[in-house]
Amino acid sequence: MKHIRNFCIIAHIDHGKSTLADRLLERTQTIQITEGQMLDNMDLERERGITIKSHAIQMEYLSGGEKYILNLIDTPGHVDFSYEVSRSIAACEGALLVVDATQGVQAQTISNLYMAIEHDLEIIPVINKIDMPSAMPDEVEDEIVELLGCKREDILRASGKTGEGVDEILEAVVQRIPSPTGDTHAPLQALIFDSLFNSFRGIITLCKVENGSIRKGDKVKFFNTGMEYTADEVGVLKMDMIPTQQLSTGEVGYIISGIKNAKEVKVGDTITHVDEPCDKAIAGFQEVKPMVFAGVYPIDPSDYENLRTSLEKLQLNDASLTFMPESSVALGFGFRCGFLGLLHMEIVQERLDREFNMDVITTVPNVSYMVYDKHGNAKEVHNPSGLPEQTLIEHIEEPYIRATIITDANYIGPIMKLCLDKRGELLKQEYVSGNRVELHFMIPLGEIVIDFYDKLKSISKGYASFDYHIDSFRPSKLAKLDILLNGESVDALSTLTHESNAVTLGRKMCEKLKELIPRQQFDIAIQAAIGAKIVARETVKQVRKDVTAKCYGGDVSRKRKLLEKQKKGKKRMKQIGNVEVPQKAFLAVLKLD
Repeated sequence: MKHIRNFCIIAHIDHGKSTLADRLLERTQTIQITEGQMLDNMDLERERGITIKSHAIQMEYLSGGEKYILNLIDTPGHVDFSYEVSRSIAACEGALLVVDATQGVQAQTISNLYMAIEHDLEIIPVINKIDMPSAMPDEVEDEIVELLGCKREDILRASGKTGEGVDEILEAVVQRIPSPTGDTHAPLQALIFDSLFNSFRGIITLCKVENGSIRKGDKVKFFNTGMEYTADEVGVLKMDMIPTQQLSTGEVGYIISGIKNAKEVKVGDTITHVDEPCDKAIAGFQEVKPMVFAGVYPIDPSDYENLRTSLEKLQLNDASLTFMPESSVALGFGFRCGFLGLLHMEIVQERLDREFNMDVITTVPNVSYMVYDKHGNAKEVHNPSGLPEQTLIEHIEEPYIRATIITDANYIGPIMKLCLDKRGELLKQEYVSGNRVELHFMIPLGEIVIDFYDKLKSISKGYASFDYHIDSFRPSKLAKLDILLNGESVDALSTLTHESNAVTLGRKMCEKLKELIPRQQFDIAIQAAIGAKIVARETVKQVRKDVTAKCYGGDVSRKRKLLEKQKKGKKRMKQIGNVEVPQKAFLAVLKLD
């Protein structure tokens, strides 16, 4: 056990974690590097150049004539996938904190660092990309010393591109990260930190053995669900899965036990033996809190059950996704899904399409609100259509977040304006080092859900970094904005918004829908309403056949007669005609600005 080291790599997005991981794998001769970012094996990760999933891999390394086993977990850097990072940290004893020499410490670096410190991980700071012409390693060193309170000589300098400094990193991992602590003779306790679905083998659980050991063929049970299985195969994770006879204390590996039902596996559960079970589950694993809710509906209503199965399989691999059934007048049966952010929502939609061939419609995302009625009862509402009547509501409270923005001092003005426009209030502002400022804001979560992050990146030329956590619920003046087509409400387009924005938002939505809804044989009235009051209206003009074309001359009453007949037909058509809202319209409403 003293030759095992479990560590993860944490950093802000684009600071070169996956490239550095490639160099570590190459130096330990674990695999042949054929293209960049070997651990990002999903098509989506390759296309977007981001890490979406944490990837665990085992390396072997010789130091001082002894062989060490290093279990590395490469983690995502985007704020939307921070739950993946928290799970990786739970399975490690140490972390490499990678900071880009050209960008310095950014918001997600700090957020992931605090998460690692909470779990008492040994931190090894690494400055990456020192081969870049714009690198400023000395300034970045100052920032790290201020952040961690470590000595300058503890900070390693490396380049994931050229491989410089990689040997020093591997030596530091062996020397500075403690080996796992655990009792090999105690009852088995293994923490599930991830799981995958394989259509041939069933569900594969990835776990770290905290105490005891597990052999192939052992009878095991899951502590929280109480389900019992046989471990058909156990093994370690290299680029592929390598079966072994047993996994002992401190090792990270996988267990296949032929589980077919996705509901039976919960990430964060503890695996133990049936004969001599452990007395309590492994603690310190947090439940996920979704930030953004949106309805996901199948385009073809008969695909409802397939969508349920697809979401269950996807949830195995992405534990931060939550969902529950709901129905909508406009879209039929579907699911209310909870996501950690907009990028997460986009990725889930893409993965449903690519991995499960599911075509889905996603409604306007929103957050959850607390609604208090006149009797003082509180109710959590995720969907505007779930709101009680306006007359019964005493007040509505919305969630506020505490946002941390780290930026270059040159962009303070535009960023302040953006946050204040979003009803934010400045809590404090402090200079981190040199020209960098840390701003703390209190902002309603509903305001940042749709396009805040994109705007922040564009006004700061990509420099500002953003991180947030939920703070509290506060009373707010919110109005429910309904969109009516020919007097019928389209519940999938209704939104809850602040009273001050409601009229402008209603007007914009009507204008956008006018462009996107195809013309019919009758006029379509698009209206935005707050309660019974109509605040905006646009009309999609009808496509009209020229019925008087055949009248060349003659009496005007003949033309009038034909037009009257057409008018009656149009009226009848309007009563029975229904308006299809194209998928493009739902998406366009999100990107109104």
